[in-house]
Amino acid sequence: MSQDYSSRYILLGTLFTVMAALIFGQHVSLLLDDQRGEILEEVRASHLGSIWTIHPPRGLIFDRKGQLLAGNEMVYEVGVDYRSIDKEASDAHTIALTSNVYFGLDYYKVKVTVENPPNPQQVYFPLAKGIEKEKVDQLQKFLEITEADSRLERAEKERLASHLRGLVLQPYMKRVYPEPLLASNVLGFVGYTQQGLPLGYFGVEAKYNEMLAGTPVKIWVPNDPRMVQDFPPIPEGSSLILTIDRELQAAVEKILEENIQKTKAVTGVIVVLDPKTGEIWAMASYPRLDISRYWDYEVISQKGEFVFNRAISAMYEPGSVFKVLTMASALDKGVVTEDTTYLDKGAIEVGGLVIYNWDRAGHGKQTMQGCMQLSLNVCLAWVATQLGAVDFYNYLQAFGIGHTTGIDLDGERAGILKLPQDQNWSESEIGTNSFGQGVSATPIQMAAAISALANDGKIMRPHIVRAILKDGEQFMITPSVSSIPISAKTAHTLTEMLARSLEAEASAALVEGYRVAGKTGTGEIAIPGAGYTSGETNASFAGWGPVDDPRFVVYIWLEKPKTSIWGSEVAAPIFPKVVEQITLLMNIPPDRYRKAAH
Repeated sequence: MSQDYSSRYILLGTLFTVMAALIFGQHVSLLLDDQRGEILEEVRASHLGSIWTIHPPRGLIFDRKGQLLAGNEMVYEVGVDYRSIDKEASDAHTIALTSNVYFGLDYYKVKVTVENPPNPQQVYFPLAKGIEKEKVDQLQKFLEITEADSRLERAEKERLASHLRGLVLQPYMKRVYPEPLLASNVLGFVGYTQQGLPLGYFGVEAKYNEMLAGTPVKIWVPNDPRMVQDFPPIPEGSSLILTIDRELQAAVEKILEENIQKTKAVTGVIVVLDPKTGEIWAMASYPRLDISRYWDYEVISQKGEFVFNRAISAMYEPGSVFKVLTMASALDKGVVTEDTTYLDKGAIEVGGLVIYNWDRAGHGKQTMQGCMQLSLNVCLAWVATQLGAVDFYNYLQAFGIGHTTGIDLDGERAGILKLPQDQNWSESEIGTNSFGQGVSATPIQMAAAISALANDGKIMRPHIVRAILKDGEQFMITPSVSSIPISAKTAHTLTEMLARSLEAEASAALVEGYRVAGKTGTGEIAIPGAGYTSGETNASFAGWGPVDDPRFVVYIWLEKPKTSIWGSEVAAPIFPKVVEQITLLMNIPPDRYRKAAH
């Protein structure tokens, strides 16, 4: 027999013995159907009697229309079982050769690892993870052909099989994301603990980790393969249907990134929610992480501050958009009406601190409508003093400022709101807080608080999961009221005032075919120890509509834009672009058609 011919049969024998390892090794076969990824009921016997912990397939994540956002695929871990290694035989060579030929592993590294365990007590050592199922399938198909080859002696097959008894191929489910950048800040990702167990990090994957992961099952596998029985079905983890609309999310993310580049802002956020239910239709945060490469998170974080989802975790001083809450509180308490006048002289002293308007000018006699339209700091500081500290801060807390919203995402922060009873609070903060300075909030806090104006004074708890799929049943999430900070009358009054403001100034936020309300914000960014001298701002815009029957709230925040510091110039123009996508994808007809239908 020639050397080439002999080598061919050794290779074929090696192929066959890998199949033997699959049959007699620790082998749990998994099967993915078209959409769900279910565990195969049949698990092959192990030549080692032991208790296995079987982790069910992780639940899937869909958007509100059933499009898959997070799924699973079967991959293999290649390892070596030192209890089955014969160091005097050629086990190490055969295992290393097989690992190299079929799995692309380094022959010499594997051989050294097999011959020299990391420690004398080592029982098992993983050589590689993430071996594709296709490679195993190709191997199985090839072996079916070579098994029928009568030229290969049975004794040779058995000898090679003994050399491969220490090779273990163990399947497991790997988390996959069809579009790894889409809604990545909402989804989070699945990594692994030091024990090699899957664990959700950030977002939905972390918040619903136990529900998605399901309940692991311990199964005894006997030594004798002939004694192995079929395992019972193992229930997979619960699946989730999100409130997110995939098409709208993609459109909003594109709009945000285009305007980050256009305005040369550092970061940005856009939140779209339904004020009547609290459902989040889209939540874009920039920059994003490619969650198919979740291990990059640690590297990126070490280079500087990286907030995984800025919509729920980034705290900042919102600036003039906060005036909506101040005016709503005063109108609701009755200390002012929309026709109340104030003589604006361009400055006001509150608690020993002199407060100026954004343009350092006085604007004379103004109604509350004029104060909001011109966004006068001085006027709003006066309004807050009319409320008084107790009522002012009670209202802010009722709006959710200083508290988390309770959104079902991991990593939400509460912001910072100093209260009169705090030691570091001073009376001057009534004035500065009235126009969003000296108070920090997250975009989701601001979006939720302002949603009260679009929902008859009620704030619905924002949520990201619409339904849970468990054991073949669908359980819908019931919307819940978080708080009712103002009356419906107040909400309608201020909404109308803000709609008129946009129309009077021919704002860039106006939307053709839809009457909308909104407010810009330009918050100066403070330098620790130096005050508000940086010249950099947080530019924002909050808008909602249609005014007569609000269906959406949009909150936009750009951090440190370079082309302009003003929210009216960089954030407001984004609003109609987002609304265009909302009305198209969420089927909201223009006002004239909608009203005609009624």
